[in-house]
Amino acid sequence: MDIRGFTVHELWIERASEIEDEYYAAVVFDRSAKKPLVMLSTRGGMDIEAVARETPEAIATLHVDPLVGFMPFHGRRLAFEAGVDADVARPVAELLGLMYAAFRGEDAMLVEVNPIVITPQRKVVALDAKVTLDDNALFRHPDNAELTDPGNVDEQEAMAAERGLTYVKLDGDIGIFGNGAGLVMSTLDVVTQAGGSPANFLDAGGGAKADSIVAAVEVILSDPKVRAVLFNVFGGITRCDEVARGLIEAVRVLAPTVPFVVRLDGTNDVQARELLTQAALPGVHAEATMDGAAARVVELAKTAP
Repeated sequence: MDIRGFTVHELWIERASEIEDEYYAAVVFDRSAKKPLVMLSTRGGMDIEAVARETPEAIATLHVDPLVGFMPFHGRRLAFEAGVDADVARPVAELLGLMYAAFRGEDAMLVEVNPIVITPQRKVVALDAKVTLDDNALFRHPDNAELTDPGNVDEQEAMAAERGLTYVKLDGDIGIFGNGAGLVMSTLDVVTQAGGSPANFLDAGGGAKADSIVAAVEVILSDPKVRAVLFNVFGGITRCDEVARGLIEAVRVLAPTVPFVVRLDGTNDVQARELLTQAALPGVHAEATMDGAAARVVELAKTAP
């Protein structure tokens, strides 16, 4: 069975719950406020994004000072503001405290329980939960690192992780290579504005060397949906001539059958373009600007066999 693009490999079966009411609760890191945000709503079992959009007053929120932590009165305040039934307000508040403790203790980015159910016996049960952990903190939690299920990891993302590349698979057909997260995100936007659909986010990082370029191209081309590839590099720490050498080696070793569009600007960009001209790589097209490169790669993707 396929659920929103995820194939079901395992089932969890448990006794059916008696449900009298459903609540929603979450602890998430609010980047704009630079603080954890605790949310509580009596509209559990629903799409919380729709609730926030249509009836935002139905969600009680509280930013927590990380130096103070989540105090018992915080939970009681949220229960009161959310309109939680009085007889279960205290256990719901205690559950919020446990959720914050898990969020803080496990270096999580999200701890969400939806729904919290109230049984006919007026017991509070965390029926279903979602937890997102910060991968950068897994070295502090080896037990959490072992929870990874290789069977559910995307093949291209696993390949990229092995090569030390930051890669996220998307739904399009234009492979994207860049150095620096901001530049890659801008490249995605420009390609989309030009009428294309990116197949991935791939950030080679600063100081990318020729061997890492080859590895990155291999990861991009491992996606059978890719019909064209855009290299967008701004040379700061990364030298453009090093990127050019890596691309030349990648074409020699991998013999790609899809066209490449290359835009190189910054450190040693003149030397880089000279290297590409001398190499005369088949199917590799140079562009001077990011907009021009985006338009060219979209055109090539549409006409590629």
